Amino acid sequence: MKIGKTYIGLDLGGTKLFAARVDKSEILATDHRYLPVDNGDENVVIQLIIDSISSLMDETVSAIGIGLPSTVDSQRGIVYDVQNIPSWKEVHLADRLREYFHMPVYMNNDANCYALGEAYYGQGQGSDFFVGMTLGTGLGAGIVYKNQLLEDANGGSGEFGILPYLDATLEDYCSGGFFKRKLAADGKTVAQKAEQGDKEAIEAYQEYGRHLGVALKIVMSTLDPKRIVLGGSIAQSRALFEKYMRESLNDFPFQKAKENIEISFSNTNNMAVLGAASLCFQYEKIEA
Repeated sequence: MKIGKTYIGLDLGGTKLFAARVDKSEILATDHRYLPVDNGDENVVIQLIIDSISSLMDETVSAIGIGLPSTVDSQRGIVYDVQNIPSWKEVHLADRLREYFHMPVYMNNDANCYALGEAYYGQGQGSDFFVGMTLGTGLGAGIVYKNQLLEDANGGSGEFGILPYLDATLEDYCSGGFFKRKLAADGKTVAQKAEQGDKEAIEAYQEYGRHLGVALKIVMSTLDPKRIVLGGSIAQSRALFEKYMRESLNDFPFQKAKENIEISFSNTNNMAVLGAASLCFQYEKIEA
């Protein structure tokens, strides 16, 4: 009997990791783990990653893909300065995992992985040039052209969140940080209050939509993609801000571009880990 080819995708966050064994169409098995509170030794988290991958490993797995919340040298497999893991200043993670599992290991920034996942599994399908944006604790983005991530120098293309905006940065107004600054609560809590009719919470989401519209106009004017796909935890509350986000685009100076751009919301769960697995499709040039 011929054994099918599968991949392991792993999404590393600041407090937990999520891994999955994936084939070309679905998640076959998953593993969730929390990072230890005391992770001062870089080897502690590396061992946790090894244990998680090992729990999913079988004879069908041919490669491993990992999304990381930091700057990544995807060619050399090095991750730098991971937030919430202070000991990870320069970790040669791909080499460590290749030595252990004896198979290819591919890595990239987590926002890039999200965008690539949308290309293979979500709203990016059928579009040869789109930007995937994640709206969550931060504001991240990945640029996909013909089912391939943009070949950039440091994995940092699409980092629109660091751009100066008003009295802070774009991320401060287009991520969960906006609600922390304005109402001292996370986006989910504010959304729940808005759904219950809280006026202050409703107005906060309306304002958020207008700021997000500015971010979209920046993407439209710098890249001119055919489609923008919005995902992440805050995107789940689209009913509270989408109208104001789209109204904010009305003053975009290139009206034809505004008419042609497709702006959609992710409709697939677990896109981060699917995107990490999709790195294997990209680098092995397998058509998913």
